Amino acid sequence: MSRDQRIFDLIQRMRDGRLHTAQELAAELGVSTRTIWRDMAMMAATGIPVEGERGLGYILRAPLMLPPVMLTQDELEALMAGLGHVAAGDGARARAARALRFKVATLLPQAGLVPDPQDLA
Repeated sequence: MSRDQRIFDLIQRMRDGRLHTAQELAAELGVSTRTIWRDMAMMAATGIPVEGERGLGYILRAPLMLPPVMLTQDELEALMAGLGHVAAGDGARARAARALRFKVATLLPQAGLVPDPQDLA
C-alpha cells in the first residue's frame, strides 16, 4: 500500500469522530505504530485537523470533506447525463445542477471535462 493510500485510509477511518490509538490503526492498516506516528505528524503538519499524542490516541477534530473522485467512466457519464437533463430546465434545481456540473468538471480534469463558466450563472 502506498503512503498516499494509507493517509487516505487513515483519514477515512478517523472521520467517525472517535479516538483511535496508533496500535489500533496500525493493526487495521498492516503497518507499525511508528509508521502511524509519522503519518499523524505529517498530517498535522500539512493542516489536517488531527490531534493527539503517542500513548493516548488520535482524533480528527474538525469535519473533513473529501471529494468522491473515484468514479468509473460509466458512472461519470451517467452523472453528467443526469445533471445535463436537470440543468436544461428552469428554477433552483436547474441552477444547482449547472453549478454541480461545473464542480464535477473542475474536480475531475483527468476525465477530459471542460468546466463551462456559464454553469455558474
